[in-house]
Amino acid sequence: MAIADHEQPPGALDAPLHVAIVMDGNGRWAKRRGLPRSLGHPKGVEAIRRVVEAAPRQGVRWLTLYAFSTENWRRPAGEVAEVMRLLKHYVNSDLEKLKHEGVKITILGSRAGLPPDIAEIVARAEAQTAHNDGFHLQVAFNYGGRADIVDAARALVAEARAGRLTPEDVTDAVFERWLSTGGLPPPDVVVRTSGEQRLSNFLLWESAYAELVFQDVLWPDFTPDHLQAAIDEFHKRERRYGGAVADNVLAAG
Repeated sequence: MAIADHEQPPGALDAPLHVAIVMDGNGRWAKRRGLPRSLGHPKGVEAIRRVVEAAPRQGVRWLTLYAFSTENWRRPAGEVAEVMRLLKHYVNSDLEKLKHEGVKITILGSRAGLPPDIAEIVARAEAQTAHNDGFHLQVAFNYGGRADIVDAARALVAEARAGRLTPEDVTDAVFERWLSTGGLPPPDVVVRTSGEQRLSNFLLWESAYAELVFQDVLWPDFTPDHLQAAIDEFHKRERRYGGAVADNVLAAG
């Protein structure tokens, strides 16, 4: 899986560099099979493994997965506990493999209030892959887009109070450096599974000009073919970034 810096696999120029996915549908997958909601999450982890393995071969350099939101703490305690258990299991079982394959892991979201064992495993995953640059895996955990923007605003206020920043200094580029995604490219395409069509507080700032692709597949059933379908859909879109084709033609003329 390892990819050297600035080196792309065959076909990479035809693929988005950064794909972000709202992994939705674990609970419904289990419910449709007459199982407790929590039993859908292990199947969801299997889908994560498939996609992390396939994404570099499909030309994706950055993959961001929405694993656990700030609102998810309101779910039943047993389901939350299962998600925590699976996070620990995934890191403990897959970290060495990911590290040796050149994967850099970054955890997006607040560390405040995380159980000590979860905080430790998050820090370990980042520390042991910090020097990798082949493939970038971002996991949004205890993450909320609004909270992230508020935290960035608080940090900027603190900088201003300390005299290190003036209002005139604040630009889009300056502001986004204080987001948990600071230093990462914005997503080219945001995929949501399960047929739902909303962002659910995911990468609100970063997705301003991302292409949105909604797929009617529950996350545990997600395969590399679904990822490729999202990439293919992305390439059918015309990205204007607020402009218009006619304006571009006139400018060129």
